[in-house]
Amino acid sequence: VQLQASGGGLVQAGDSLRLSCAFSGRTFRDYGMGWFRQAPGKEREFVARISRSSDRTSYANSVKGRFIMSRDNAKNSVHLQMNSLKPEDTAVYYCAAGGNYWFPDRRDMYEYWGQGTQVTVSS
Repeated sequence: VQLQASGGGLVQAGDSLRLSCAFSGRTFRDYGMGWFRQAPGKEREFVARISRSSDRTSYANSVKGRFIMSRDNAKNSVHLQMNSLKPEDTAVYYCAAGGNYWFPDRRDMYEYWGQGTQVTVSS
């Protein structure tokens, strides 16, 4: 499986950004998908996860109400719409395949990881 994240960049606080992750190598609809992020000097943390059929999404409290995760099974891709961005959202964002509905933040339950895309939010 290959995961290619894109869409990162430098924005100002309050702006929006949309990340994408392209999936290839296996049957996309067989996998739940997640987004994680890692800021300098910090551990990688959970951001969001979406189920295989998009009927269930989970969000970290820090992004709930601002970020929206979606997927397009026809295009083998997931997206993370990030609104009202804050400087504390600055991190490298990673997409991952797998995970578990009951424990969406468990990194060890994701099977595949992408290379990450940098998001920088200036104040």
